[in-house]
Amino acid sequence: MAGFLEKILASTREDLEERKRQTPLELLRKTVKEQVTQSAAGSGEKRSLAASVGRSGISVIAEVKRASPSKGDIRPDLDVTEIVKAYEQAGAAAISVLTEPRYFKGSLYDLATARKTLTSPVPILRKDFVVDPYQIWEAAAAGADAVLLIVAALTADELDSFQKEAAEAGLECLVETHDPEELKTALASGASLIGINNRNLRTFEVSLQTTLDMIGLVPDGVLVVSESGIATSADVSRLAEAGVDAVLVGETLMRSADPGAGLRQLLS
Repeated sequence: MAGFLEKILASTREDLEERKRQTPLELLRKTVKEQVTQSAAGSGEKRSLAASVGRSGISVIAEVKRASPSKGDIRPDLDVTEIVKAYEQAGAAAISVLTEPRYFKGSLYDLATARKTLTSPVPILRKDFVVDPYQIWEAAAAGADAVLLIVAALTADELDSFQKEAAEAGLECLVETHDPEELKTALASGASLIGINNRNLRTFEVSLQTTLDMIGLVPDGVLVVSESGIATSADVSRLAEAGVDAVLVGETLMRSADPGAGLRQLLS
């Protein structure tokens, strides 16, 4: 794995230990199960990332992102409520919220704020470096509908067990891959929602060709989300023509003076 990924995984495990001490796993499980019971008793519409991504035509998962390891601060003064409202009004199929605190300056509070802000059943993806089942239940408790699982960060056994854990928590999984071998691992695990990240973890270079080269290896019935490097409506059209179901866009929208307008332009 790339050096920066190893550093992020190490810091993630370190931070996890403190959160586990503050809120035991069993308490998180209880919180989530109570939420599920309350939701079932109400009339809330089920939010599904797969259903949103699987709609006709290519869709956009719009991301809430303050910073990145490769670019530093992107939008440090980000107002989550303002951004999420703009995304919702502009037609985002889903919202991705980065919750990693050290390198991306995100938080679960950002995710919870996004959930409270949304007025329609737009699903929320927790984008983080999941290395422990605890994070899956954290995501559910904060209001997420799906979690990102990165093949490069997990063993095949962990990938299998984490997907089962997510199902128990009522969450879907976007399984992220970077190369054909990781794609094989993801498909072997039964993943039906695949992310193809166009960023090379070792060089940080980004190329849409990664998705274009790999999509032919994805069987029918499996949804594909292209991640990183999508900057224009031409990029979106190019990926749509190749058969991509959705694109996940963060930096381009975060650098836009008007993220809502930026999203509408991509969808045009």
